[in-house]
Amino acid sequence: MIPPVGPWRAQERWYRWADDIGYDVAYTYDHLTHATAPGMWLSEAFTTLTAAAGATERVRLGTLVASAVFRTPVTLARVAMTVQDIAGGRLVLGLGAGAPTCALADHGVRDEPRAMAARFADVVRGYSAVLDGATDWEGSTLSFHGLETIAAPSGTPRPELLLAAHGPRALALAATHADTWNTYGGPGSTALDADEYWDLLGRQADGFVRACAEAGRAPTSVRRSLLLGFGRVRPTTSVGEYVAAAERADALGFDELVVYGPDSPAGMDSDPAVHERALSRLR
Repeated sequence: MIPPVGPWRAQERWYRWADDIGYDVAYTYDHLTHATAPGMWLSEAFTTLTAAAGATERVRLGTLVASAVFRTPVTLARVAMTVQDIAGGRLVLGLGAGAPTCALADHGVRDEPRAMAARFADVVRGYSAVLDGATDWEGSTLSFHGLETIAAPSGTPRPELLLAAHGPRALALAATHADTWNTYGGPGSTALDADEYWDLLGRQADGFVRACAEAGRAPTSVRRSLLLGFGRVRPTTSVGEYVAAAERADALGFDELVVYGPDSPAGMDSDPAVHERALSRLR
């Protein structure tokens, strides 16, 4: 995770570094405002990934996550497929319900959780409808009509769709539509100690299995991604902590472990050598 903080010339080095040392994906997040970055510059996620595509050769590039509170189906599909085209198929489109603070910053209203969940579902379903070639679509909170353009450049496949989900409604949405499910534990998890946190993740993983069963999908057909570092569990403090976290994530069935890069705000910084040595042990 490379937060979009500061000018591009400061961010670029970390994308090149992630590409060079062997990370599989370099993510950025999609916020208009954030408590970890007061008084800082946050760049726009998809524009940043477009620049990162030109600065890297191998590493996949993703949003973790694009925010449904200010994204809409047609514009999301357009920007995602543009980055996918420019990056040569390396985009991972991560999408989540978003944050109430971003809703407030975008349209002056602090959205309630139920309204955010309904909009999230509409953005996911509407985005898929665009890529399926729909010209008109109606959701419960969003719609589009009269779309005359095609969904993607010729020969460009749709990107991997990663959905962030923590509660029952979002888990059901991910179980139905996602290529990959992601969690960081959800609101409130950042205050938990390590044992409580891993117990919570175990319950979420069990909930996702049940959601897949209800959706008629094999749980193994959906990849599982875990973001660590925003709460009290910070794996990049040492190689031992990193490897131990990877082992615990693997035991819970997660396929992907996402950690914060060395130059992250809010005290999430770490020594690049920790990442490099940990990766060499985990490969």
